[in-house]
Amino acid sequence: MTQFAYLSHPGFLQLPLAQPGAAIAPFAVAGIAWDGSTTNRPGARMAPAAIRRASAMLCDAHHPLYDISPQGHAVDLGDLPLPNTSLAGMREALMPQLPTLLAAHHMVWLGGDHSITLPLLRAYRAHHGRPLGVLHFDAHCDTWSDHFGEPSGHGTWVAEALDEGLVVPECFVQMGIRSSADRAAREFVRDRGGLIYEARRLRGLDGSALMAPMLNEIRQRVAAAGHPPMYLSLDIDCLDPAFAPGTGTPEPGGLSSSQVLTVLEDLADLPWVGMDCVEVSPPYDHAELSSQAAAHFVWTYLCGRLATRGARP
Repeated sequence: MTQFAYLSHPGFLQLPLAQPGAAIAPFAVAGIAWDGSTTNRPGARMAPAAIRRASAMLCDAHHPLYDISPQGHAVDLGDLPLPNTSLAGMREALMPQLPTLLAAHHMVWLGGDHSITLPLLRAYRAHHGRPLGVLHFDAHCDTWSDHFGEPSGHGTWVAEALDEGLVVPECFVQMGIRSSADRAAREFVRDRGGLIYEARRLRGLDGSALMAPMLNEIRQRVAAAGHPPMYLSLDIDCLDPAFAPGTGTPEPGGLSSSQVLTVLEDLADLPWVGMDCVEVSPPYDHAELSSQAAAHFVWTYLCGRLATRGARP
């Protein structure tokens, strides 16, 4: 790559661009540029491009903890072709594209609003032939019974996934929850047997030593359930707005970037099969803080997966 070419390179981390389904790398990034279910501030459809731009200055992408780069191991598949006005139409167009991608790559998805996660979990459930464990970073529980009068949306996917048997209830873990909600929604996951680490419980806990009891509890849950395939869904609004102002429904009192990175790094050896990063809204961002955080989280996830596979550039 010529000098300064990173300024205009379209791929995440300057990864090579590839056609969907071309099995030329074990890992792949793809955008799902959809925000038709947003209930407050729109703009998440612009996030895949913004996250890619924010990743440009990671340069050769060697992670300082893992000493590994996704270069040579991953490709960018661009944004999947989808309609942008109908949730049912989006899911109908998305679902047929997923089996080929899951068969060819370990996928990381750049959203988009959080309504994209339900069809993704449906596809992963079918691909692996068993329910998944889920680590869900979010300010919101996403367990409401309807979505401002709509039966499905970015605030209902957790309840739908549990009701459909897509996930292992005991291995469904929520982190950073703090929004207003009635008891039925707020405790939905816990009532089904899952774990909730509310943002209040995480205040003042940072670094591996302080977070170890919580992370060990997650490990024990995963082991007790027979190590199911694990999926990571990271809503950027899990972060305090000081770290991620560019999101549709910001909630004060959230996590720090370093807290999220500690969890991603210390749980890197769990049996992860995929990740999405959602709800970045570039029109409301400041100095690309939210896109930068999202790019670092995705980069850290990819490098953690490579490290556990023993890959070296």
